[in-house]
Amino acid sequence: MNLAYAYPKSRFEPTVLVDLSSRAERERLSASALKGFFKLAAAWQLRDEDARELLGGLSASSFYDWKKNPDRLLEVDRITRISYLLGIYKALHILYGDKLADEWVALPNTNIIFGGRTPLAYMLGGGLLAMQTVRKLLDARRGGL
Repeated sequence: MNLAYAYPKSRFEPTVLVDLSSRAERERLSASALKGFFKLAAAWQLRDEDARELLGGLSASSFYDWKKNPDRLLEVDRITRISYLLGIYKALHILYGDKLADEWVALPNTNIIFGGRTPLAYMLGGGLLAMQTVRKLLDARRGGL
């Protein structure tokens, strides 16, 4: 008897993961990721210092150069950070009206995850893993998990 484990048939196909180790994939995604990040930073009214930290501790000169010219190749870490942040932005706009969605990261939050801090302070202090946690929290709230 051969027991093969498989997911049941459904009308949903699994998401194909992007191979970020592929230079071609990163080239395809980098410019649009940066453009999206800078729009998000404006919508959230991030200070440049905070935006640079969310990108992984980017220098001021590089940050302003990237703003002027987003056509560049990003490393896996930076694309991953931007992906989490854009997912957070999208989830907030699904859950809340535009005004609250854009203010949410700067509002003190009583959720045990944040401990009274703002989600932005939590992400700045916790880096990539904190961004992943916030993304998962919001996806769960909107029924995405």
